[in-house]
Amino acid sequence: MPDSGYPWPIETSRLDNGLRVVVSEDRTAPAVAVNLWYDVGSRHEPAGQTGFAHLFEHLMFEGSVNVAKTEHMKLIQGSGGSLNATTNPDRTNYFETVPAEHLELALWLEADRMGGLVPALTQETLDNQRDVVKNERRQRYENVPYGDAWLRLLPLLYPQGHPYHHATIGSMADLNAADLATFQAFHQTYYAPNNAVLTVVGDATASDVFALADKYFGALPARDDIPPAPDGRSVPATGQTAIESVSADVPAPRVYIAHRSYPFGSPGYNVITVLATVLGSGRGSRLYQRLADGERIAQPDLVGAYGVDLAHAPAPLIATATARAGVSAERLAEGLAAVVDELATVPVTAAELDRAKAMLSTGWWRQLSTVDGRADLLGRYATQFGDPARIVDQLPALLAVTAEQIAEAAADVLATDRVILTYLPEETS
Repeated sequence: MPDSGYPWPIETSRLDNGLRVVVSEDRTAPAVAVNLWYDVGSRHEPAGQTGFAHLFEHLMFEGSVNVAKTEHMKLIQGSGGSLNATTNPDRTNYFETVPAEHLELALWLEADRMGGLVPALTQETLDNQRDVVKNERRQRYENVPYGDAWLRLLPLLYPQGHPYHHATIGSMADLNAADLATFQAFHQTYYAPNNAVLTVVGDATASDVFALADKYFGALPARDDIPPAPDGRSVPATGQTAIESVSADVPAPRVYIAHRSYPFGSPGYNVITVLATVLGSGRGSRLYQRLADGERIAQPDLVGAYGVDLAHAPAPLIATATARAGVSAERLAEGLAAVVDELATVPVTAAELDRAKAMLSTGWWRQLSTVDGRADLLGRYATQFGDPARIVDQLPALLAVTAEQIAEAAADVLATDRVILTYLPEETS
């Protein structure tokens, strides 16, 4: 196994307005990654405002007080950099990787849109980006085979009113109903320095980054009344299996089996991460060996299992398979359930465990090998757990998981409510 040590420095500071700043200096190449995590995702959205966090992922590129529409992208890309943003139920993050000499530009741009988006936000921009989100929903979810699976799984796993009940894309009705003032208030509520973590990794000293952060972010006011997200840690069990069957324009039957497990970041979720790798990652996994290579009822490239890294409620564990030609959905579902259920009764072998840990170790170091991957992970641990240094313990925790722990976790998780989502081609439904 690769060494589990973390060879880069981690230094932190906090501005007077509450902005947390994390720096990890790395002189390997003259580049820096800037990553800004805001503690706002779809789990924070009040009733009637679903999709707001994701919409702001778009709006934040549409201009601010000192930066014209689309100018943020032009300035970063014109400086030889790259940039993007993502939203999930737990957070929204914005990031760019630039040559080291352009660090100051990146920080100025991020500070300007943190503090200066609302005065520049117009009705025209809002309407335009609402249309962009509607088109994204069509392209990514509605017009793609199996594309709405996540939209369907979440309300089956989490009841109405739970912060994970709805997906980040949100409700188009909610987006259409809200006026400009409502969107402005959402930004002013959550896009505050004391609700964010700024991470810089690469060719810059901590002292320089702290000084630049104070220069550009220091005058932005803190928000004293940021509402906490609803508490989703407890999910009432129904004692029943939730079953949904969808007839759609799909090429073959597909089945998803899902359970709630443990929150990301907990010891239990570390076990689930290894369990999911044993179950469904690669050709050596149980699902591939049994369903694709053995019984030959699942398509080899469309079988797998994974945990979804959600930190503030029991996170999903999902197994899925897509049928080979001539295999019924019923046969596929039986086979998939059998392999999943055997996790609690058929012990994981030493070979399976070693393979899973090797895969997880490789993936971990692959992410850490880039400054942008490191910046994102440090931002995650600072935002979600209050300490970026927890990154040091993550790989050792995974490598310490035992076969006995996997069996115990499987028995526990598989005893919770099960969700079965099945897609059927329209012509055979």
